[in-house]
Amino acid sequence: MNQRIAFDSAWADIFTFDNGTEVKEHHLMLHVSDNTLPYPQQLEALMSAYRLIVEKELKGATAVFERYFLSDAANQADDILAIETTDIAQSIIQQAPLDGTKIGLWAYLMTGVTTSISTASGLYEVSHSAYRHLWNASAHNLATNSEYQTRLLFNEYVMQLAQEGCTLANNCIRTWLFVNDVDLNYAGVVRARNQVFFTQGLTENTHFIASTGIGGRQQDPNVLTQMDNYAISGIKPEQIHFLYAPMNLNRTSEYGVSFERGTYVDYADRRHVFISGTASINNKGQIINARNVVKQAQRVWDNVGALLSEADCTFFDVAMMIVYLRDTADYHVVRALYEERFPGKPYIIVHAPVCRPGWLVEMECMAVKRIQKEGVEPF
Repeated sequence: MNQRIAFDSAWADIFTFDNGTEVKEHHLMLHVSDNTLPYPQQLEALMSAYRLIVEKELKGATAVFERYFLSDAANQADDILAIETTDIAQSIIQQAPLDGTKIGLWAYLMTGVTTSISTASGLYEVSHSAYRHLWNASAHNLATNSEYQTRLLFNEYVMQLAQEGCTLANNCIRTWLFVNDVDLNYAGVVRARNQVFFTQGLTENTHFIASTGIGGRQQDPNVLTQMDNYAISGIKPEQIHFLYAPMNLNRTSEYGVSFERGTYVDYADRRHVFISGTASINNKGQIINARNVVKQAQRVWDNVGALLSEADCTFFDVAMMIVYLRDTADYHVVRALYEERFPGKPYIIVHAPVCRPGWLVEMECMAVKRIQKEGVEPF
């Protein structure tokens, strides 16, 4: 179910998944509607709307993950960090909302779950049934270059997972890598990820992990790579499936990178689908529709649709979307396309160059669908 709620200076699109069990899921995409307000007032408008939605519309729901999209992290991030939160993985990244505002927010909420910070690893834990969902956000360090920073990020994460009785290969479902000056620093991120994955038994003959590697800046300009990630403790190998859509896309290993196009996870009562950052590419790894953002956006939809179809889903099942644009001048035409194709669907369009200069637009999404599966625990 999709719902749009408007306030005086903010508005939100909300997706709700309710299959009659105690765990309902909500994805909120919150936006400021008055871009003339100074940043403190925009932040207050956004947070006020968020509080009202949680208190009235989504009563009983608990936030399990939040991502703040900022236009100027150096001057804005501290105000986000000052907001009191409890047991929520909080991602803060400079990826300016392209509607001209200074801040946007994606919030993922659930009912019927317990949240805490793991004393063992520092990961944020969301517990229900047989599973512990482990979120991490805004991880970063100050090593000398993007390759070293990325290697340290993954090495630390591997140790955190080990403290939870998990491994990167068996339990990590999704990563996000935000790269400061992606045209310059992405190659180092790729080298580090390839090396770490190889040491952890992740190869083209086993599997990789669904991921988005995209432009984005932390408040400290010396941070060249920031990482968010999601893993599940208690998951069985047969519950995890990887998406390829070979008629549309090639394996990423064919052009030297290591991530899966998409992953879905089956529980007894629902299917979660995680689509990686997807651009206008064909099954030979080539950019399609160079310098034409409209046709690239349409090819992105074709590719994402093919991945969703492989998980027996459609865009109807999509809960949220993030759209990344290299050129801010493309915003209005791309927004018109998305409003026509996905009215009421929670999405945000942000400024974030894709890892190849020729890709003008990229999108990622999450989907959820009701299923009945025997032999595994419900969500």
